[in-house]
Amino acid sequence: MPAFRTLELSSPRLEHDGLRFVTVHSLHLRGRGDLTVWAPDAALGAAPLPLVILLHGVYGSHWAWAFLGAAHLTARRLIEEGRIPPMALAMPSDGLASDGTGYVTQSAADYERWILDDVPAAAAAALPAVEPGVRPFIAGLSMGGFGALRLGGRHPERFRGISAHSSVTRLEQLDGFLGEPFPDSMPVDDAAIADLFLRQRHRLPPVRFDCGTEDPLIEANRKLHLDLLEQGVAHGYQEFAGGHEWPYWERHLEDTLKFFGGILEKERPRDAGH
Repeated sequence: MPAFRTLELSSPRLEHDGLRFVTVHSLHLRGRGDLTVWAPDAALGAAPLPLVILLHGVYGSHWAWAFLGAAHLTARRLIEEGRIPPMALAMPSDGLASDGTGYVTQSAADYERWILDDVPAAAAAALPAVEPGVRPFIAGLSMGGFGALRLGGRHPERFRGISAHSSVTRLEQLDGFLGEPFPDSMPVDDAAIADLFLRQRHRLPPVRFDCGTEDPLIEANRKLHLDLLEQGVAHGYQEFAGGHEWPYWERHLEDTLKFFGGILEKERPRDAGH
């Protein structure tokens, strides 16, 4: 696990709704990195607690999933209703270069390793109920959906499940959202999710993705779904009414958390005789 040179935590006296803010000095970012974490109150003394990493889209930062998407409130409601088991959330920044990093390795910083290595370690340091070294789940929206699909596909052994909303499915699609394209000198492999998933088809953890029918990325998501179907790559895909907007992502984060809850239920050992 990474050893951070510095780690700053928000004061429990000032925290609200269970949200905690974390800043670490990351060698992969070559500087500071931020994340917002959350765990249900009843689980703070229990371990281990499953961890869900939520990746934001372009223009965003670590606070977006909580303060635009109410992710912690959705998780709390589903836990209190008994619809998902207790789980913790880690909502990192993408590294905050330009309008978005794509969560890929660049010459300036390794935004991929920031998510893979530093974020789970920082979440475990901030939340005692999160056990270091336990594989997290990963999900995201738009650019973060691309990040979740790509990181989960490149490193399937690192994640228990993958979910994505309104995803960019090929790296070049980000050019339509960014103020400037990625540097030409930056090598990026696995830039197309369909090709990556095909190569990793027998190693992937459970995966699902969805898109709104009024979303400009709907045709790209339909193509990814059909390509995976044609190649026999196991996955789930859904379409819902809605566009590329926070009301859609807030509503359908519930689908992601219930999907992850179902994976946890299948992982749970059964009592003998049942």
